[in-house]
Amino acid sequence: MTEDALTVSRTEPPTAEPPAPPVRAPGLRQSLSAFRHRNFTLFWWGALVSNTGSWLQNLTVPYVLYELSGSAVWVALASVSQFAPSLLLGPLGGSLADRHDRRRILLATQSAMAAGALLLWGVWATGLHDPLVVLALVAATGVFAGVNMPSWQSFVNDLVPREDLASAVTLNSLQFNAARSLGPGIAGVLLAAVGPAWAFLLNGLSFLFVLVALVLARPARPARRQHPPGDRLPVWRQFREAVRYSRGQPGILVVFVVVVVVAALGNPVYQFTVVFAGSELHVGPVGLGLMNVAFGVGALLAAPIVSGGRRLTRAATVRYGLYLYGIAVAGFGLARTFVVALVALMLVGGCFLAVISAANTALQMIVADHVRGRVLGLRVMVFTGMTPIGALLQGVMADRLGPRVTVTAAGAMLVVAAAVLSRGRGRLRLARLDDPHDELPAGSLAA
Repeated sequence: MTEDALTVSRTEPPTAEPPAPPVRAPGLRQSLSAFRHRNFTLFWWGALVSNTGSWLQNLTVPYVLYELSGSAVWVALASVSQFAPSLLLGPLGGSLADRHDRRRILLATQSAMAAGALLLWGVWATGLHDPLVVLALVAATGVFAGVNMPSWQSFVNDLVPREDLASAVTLNSLQFNAARSLGPGIAGVLLAAVGPAWAFLLNGLSFLFVLVALVLARPARPARRQHPPGDRLPVWRQFREAVRYSRGQPGILVVFVVVVVVAALGNPVYQFTVVFAGSELHVGPVGLGLMNVAFGVGALLAAPIVSGGRRLTRAATVRYGLYLYGIAVAGFGLARTFVVALVALMLVGGCFLAVISAANTALQMIVADHVRGRVLGLRVMVFTGMTPIGALLQGVMADRLGPRVTVTAAGAMLVVAAAVLSRGRGRLRLARLDDPHDELPAGSLAA
């Protein structure tokens, strides 16, 4: 699945002042400004179709696991198998993203992920309905996703100029959430009408669209780059340097804290739509699809508010978004009717977009250009590491205490986390999300 080609390390003469980006009036037009660039538009539409296919599988896999096992733990294991490889391969993916042509990396990894998706379809279509086999194939695809993700995230930076970066990051998040709306809706209909095999097949075919977009896209930045001395270090040394760099940037540290909170407490609510549809609200596969559609609808409704200018700072967006996120998750846990559950999930989707988009924009705006891939790889590791941990813990709690108690408690903890972060002092102040771009010269990491 799931949310960038080449970053150039830029050096200026000692007396040169970097040109200031033009100031543009806030509003919907500014929020859509990234669409003025052909390469970004091509990538956006290809990614939308491909991610829609990915969400077909993201809903179908936990659905079939729950049907086969009847356990929330098996549903949680779907998240573990999907995200654990990204945790292990984040350093490698980040290093490759900083040293090599990201467009070529994406072409290779997306092709491999397409092959994995088609293999899952073939296995299921031949009648091998074994939960362990499904998890193994999801994990195998996750290996390539782990290498893919840092380049994917960084690619957005290379498709637009800096003054349109905030628009591009937000639109990239919007694309992901639009796919999260479309994919599950299609999956619900397919599961009810023709079964899981068609969902797996369409996911495999959907990769063709992003592959075509990558072939047609021609990022404006040149492919030849200067490599600072630190880029010649082994992968794990480069990873350690990226950690050291991130620790020295308070704004990036705050981004990581926010990502941990969202991944561990908020993100597992998606797996519980399968459990609630089957054992709490009794709405079947079509109702399950609509519940997941609600996430995307909420994100689409929130997008103009989130990206329509600078009425709210990034710090304020995260602060208010986390409070509402927790309330919405708890509201879903307490919902006794299908309509109330849908409204709560729409609010969850909108708040997720607001918080993650603001945090991702902060990271993209702050990080020094020549270390962008490695730091984004570290962010991917944080998110993909905490998501399966949170999913597994909440899955175990759900089997023991019940899904309603578990989801409501997670929502309450999100509200507490928002209060703690809002009162943070020093380096962990949410205000650090509005820090300026770091102009660290190439080679400083290895110094």
